[in-house]
Amino acid sequence: MPVYSMTGYASAQHSPGPAAAGQEAKAAAPGRLGLEIRSVNSRFLDLSFRLSEELRQHEPALRELLTAKLKRGKVEVRAGVENSGSDTLREPTPRMLQRLNTLQDTIRSWLPDAKALSVSDVIRLGSAEGGADSDWGAPLAALAGKTLKDLMTAREREGARLATMLNGHLAQLRELAKQAGPLVPQLVEQQRARFLERWKDAMSLADGSTLPEAAQDRALTEATSFAIRIDVAEELTRLGSHIEEIERLVKKGGEIGKRLDFLIQELHREANTMGSKSAALELTRISVDMKVLIEQMREQVQNIE
Repeated sequence: MPVYSMTGYASAQHSPGPAAAGQEAKAAAPGRLGLEIRSVNSRFLDLSFRLSEELRQHEPALRELLTAKLKRGKVEVRAGVENSGSDTLREPTPRMLQRLNTLQDTIRSWLPDAKALSVSDVIRLGSAEGGADSDWGAPLAALAGKTLKDLMTAREREGARLATMLNGHLAQLRELAKQAGPLVPQLVEQQRARFLERWKDAMSLADGSTLPEAAQDRALTEATSFAIRIDVAEELTRLGSHIEEIERLVKKGGEIGKRLDFLIQELHREANTMGSKSAALELTRISVDMKVLIEQMREQVQNIE
C-alpha cells in the first residue's frame, strides 16, 4: 500500500447542460457547482464543512463519503453554487407565472394598495423558486467523488515524497551508527591503558605499604567500571532495530503515522542516551547529528496518515 500524507488539496466544478425540450425546469439546475477539499495534519480525523444554503442538506452524505476514505487529518470542505449573471437566468414556466399571479391576486384582495409585480420581480422570484426546486444531490455526489479521488492522489504523491525523505534519513542514521560502533572499544582500551599507566606511576612512588597486586586489581576494576559506563552497544542495537521497523512500515504503507511517531520517539531516546554516555568528542558529534536527523524525521512523520 502507498504512504499517504495528510496534506493535500483538490477542487472541481460542475456546469449542468441545458434541459431537454419539454423537460421540467427543476431538472436543469441553474448555475455552476464548485467544490474544494483541503487537508492538513491532525492527530485524528477532523471534518469541517462550509456549504452554501442550497447544499447544506447534503452534508451527511459528504461526511459519509469522506470518512470512508480518510482516516486522519483536518479536512475542510467548501461547496457552493455560482450564478453568473444573465447566462444563468431561468425562463419562468407557465406554472410558475400562474402561481405568482394567483398569489398577487390574493394579496391585493386584502391589500388593495399593494403594487403589482414588475418583470424584474417575476424573474427574481422565479429564479429563487427554481433554485429551491433544483436537486443538487446527484451532481454534488459525483463531483465530491471526483474531488476526493484527486485529493487522495495528491496525498499519495506527497506521501511518496515523504517516504523517500525518510528512507534517506534512515540511511544516514545507519551510517552514523556504523561510525559509532568501533569508537567504544577504542575508548575502553585507551582508558584501560591510562589506568594501568597511573597504577605504574603510583607503584614507582609507593613506599611498599600497598600490595602491587591489590593496586593493579583496583586499576582494572576502575577500567571495567568505565567501560560499562560508556558502553553504548545496547543503544546501537535498539537503534538498528527501530530503523529496521521504520523501513518495514514505510515499505508496507497504509495507516502508519501513529506507529512511526512512537518509533521516532524511541530513536530520539536512544540517541540521547548515547550522548549522555559519550566519553569522546567524536561520539558526542555523532549523537548530535543523529538527533538532528531524528528531529527532521519527526516533522515529516507528523504529516503521515
